Amino acid sequence: MPDIDRPRSDGLAFDRVAALYDQVRPDYPAELYADLAELTGLRPGARLLEVGSGTGKATAAMAGRGHQIVCLEPGAAMIEIARARQAAQGVSASEVRFANTTFENWDPDGSTFDLVYAATSWHWVDPSVGYPKAAALLAPRGSLAIWYSEHGFPEGFDPFFTEIQDVYDRLTGPTGHPWPPPRPDEAPDLSAEIEASGCFGEVAVRRYLWERDYTAEEFIALHSTFSSHLTMDPATRQALYAEMRARIARRPGGTVTRHWLAILNVARPPSLGQPPAAVS
Repeated sequence: MPDIDRPRSDGLAFDRVAALYDQVRPDYPAELYADLAELTGLRPGARLLEVGSGTGKATAAMAGRGHQIVCLEPGAAMIEIARARQAAQGVSASEVRFANTTFENWDPDGSTFDLVYAATSWHWVDPSVGYPKAAALLAPRGSLAIWYSEHGFPEGFDPFFTEIQDVYDRLTGPTGHPWPPPRPDEAPDLSAEIEASGCFGEVAVRRYLWERDYTAEEFIALHSTFSSHLTMDPATRQALYAEMRARIARRPGGTVTRHWLAILNVARPPSLGQPPAAVS
């Protein structure tokens, strides 16, 4: 039951559920931002470019560390929510600026940045464009950071997910992927892809695992923000959610425990030196 969003024909599907997305998608762990600062050497006042800022969850955390950020986001509704968060946080428009565009189409007009980063959004970028463009935008000692959150499957994960996978297979067909998925320490990171681009050197990797209990309605709301479910045939989606609702209702406590896994990847162009050694 993979839920990390992959490129699809309708890249603005999230914009139609922007408020729900902001409500149910998790924040990233504080440890991730601390590691990012350590790996990149960022100091307050650094110039950052965020690729696919969404509703501003990562933007708010980075702005809170005193950085100047240019945010690229193709979804207008997403930007509206991010600006509201920015105003509530007391961050000025000169500190965080938004451009309603994609990374591929954006014209930097000679700008360079201490960090180009993407939080659960880089998979929407054409890698043949993304990596060279990101490398070209970096100031001396600048870094690329890509992180994302997905479903984690540690040893002893909630058996509900094995049960519901059978429902997915019946309704949408087998995925062709092995079950269960790799454990968190074995889940693929982006180091091989980043290094294969030829634009960056060795990649430092950090992983973060946490869990949360969901009621049936919370669980369905979360899945209603995944592109794989947003683009699903409506009748199939309705049948799937009915199965989720009924199965969770029968469980003791009426909840399901989902583990979240975030993976941080940090790299520099070879000519700019390397971040600290990779740790998975």
